Amino acid sequence: MSQHRSGRAAVFSAGSWGTAAAKILADAGSTVTVHARRAEIADAINRTRRNPGYFPEIELPAALTATTDPAAALEGADYLVLSIPAQSLRTSLTAWAPHIEPGTVIVSLMKGIELGSGERASEVIRQVTGLSAERVAVLSGPNLAREIMTGQPAAATIACRDEDAARRFQQACHTPYFRPYTSTDVIGYELGGALKNVIALAVGIAAGMGLGHNAQAMLITRGLAETTRLGLAMGADPLTFSGLAGLGDLVATCSSPLSRNRTFGTHVGQGMTIHEATAATRQTTEGVKSAEAILSLAHAHGVEMPITEVMAALLHDKLTPDEAAAALMQRSPKPER
Repeated sequence: MSQHRSGRAAVFSAGSWGTAAAKILADAGSTVTVHARRAEIADAINRTRRNPGYFPEIELPAALTATTDPAAALEGADYLVLSIPAQSLRTSLTAWAPHIEPGTVIVSLMKGIELGSGERASEVIRQVTGLSAERVAVLSGPNLAREIMTGQPAAATIACRDEDAARRFQQACHTPYFRPYTSTDVIGYELGGALKNVIALAVGIAAGMGLGHNAQAMLITRGLAETTRLGLAMGADPLTFSGLAGLGDLVATCSSPLSRNRTFGTHVGQGMTIHEATAATRQTTEGVKSAEAILSLAHAHGVEMPITEVMAALLHDKLTPDEAAAALMQRSPKPER
């Protein structure tokens, strides 16, 4: 399976998507060091070649090791792949930045918008590190980690202002089961990745309430429309939203029980409180954290985003699921385009 390239990658950290990304890179021929926050996870990966926190039954490649030391993980790294909660990015990266070597390219797997600043992950990365846009890339697409861990076919797009950097990382993560494409539309790919989580919450709530496929398809389609509106206002290429990080990621995240955002929404639709759904979902649910930040972006750019607006209100206990559904259905009729 490996294509025997000789790059080095550091993956921060050892969550479900970080572990899957590390496996892809190792299978594609890189030597990979995963940074884990907890010593017991790092030790287990090194001793048993398993990540007991997420995929205890799946063997990891021999070229993949783990450490709790960020400097050791980053030593000689061609790529720093970041898969951490978007809201902790600024603080965490500030601590790690002194260990990033001059030639390292940072690749963001994060799908959230920072609260308060309204900034995308690539913007936070550039602020914290001082790196140019040519050294910051984004990977996004319909990538459910468990399917990737079992070698099921998947694809994603790597977006970077520097096409050569995108192509190099494309080679570094191309395996028989993972097909990467490239783009220069960083804004579009980050927005698509963040907004689909909010729409998936809405679809999950609809499913949890017992609403049918018509309602769910309506939310997916109109969710794509409001994502595209915001993207256009922020300078993204509208074609991005019909691609892997737009429609592709939206469909996967809204339709799969493996999606933590859909699962969270389903819990709420079945009657759980936001606090109870958070406890039941266990993993980071980026849509919950990002909805308010995305709504602020929409207001700043004069863009109407009714699904996002209703979800932000629901997540702050200003609407019940029934009231949210009624609010969306009672909007004034208008042409579709």
